[in-house]
Amino acid sequence: MRKSRLAFAILATLGEEIALALFVLLGLPRLGVKIPLGGLIAMMAGLAIYGVFSYRMGSRALLKKPLAGFTDMTGSKGIVIEPLAPKGTIKIKGELWEAESFGPEIDASEEVTVIGQQGLKLIVRKNSADAQ
Repeated sequence: MRKSRLAFAILATLGEEIALALFVLLGLPRLGVKIPLGGLIAMMAGLAIYGVFSYRMGSRALLKKPLAGFTDMTGSKGIVIEPLAPKGTIKIKGELWEAESFGPEIDASEEVTVIGQQGLKLIVRKNSADAQ
């Protein structure tokens, strides 16, 4: 699959390069715009660099493991953003989640662990030496 993605990226970039060359060499002169050969080469080099960059970034994104989703959040650790009294907001792996605690109020910046879920809300407990 990786080789087919590479082949497609090369063909797509070549198609874009050909379209650019035809537009600059045939289309623009009809409108009275003349771009020197050096300008065309610079545009094509820029388009090729963009193609390589977008291919590498896209491949890296496709090969990345998915982040934890809602179905496997139990056991994840997070930081309280809005105090949990008993409801508030926590941050887990860069994502904000609505959370609820069934114990005492948990202040902002405290670390919590997800112990369950209720609908789209996470149920958490405060991390402490005696809670573990």
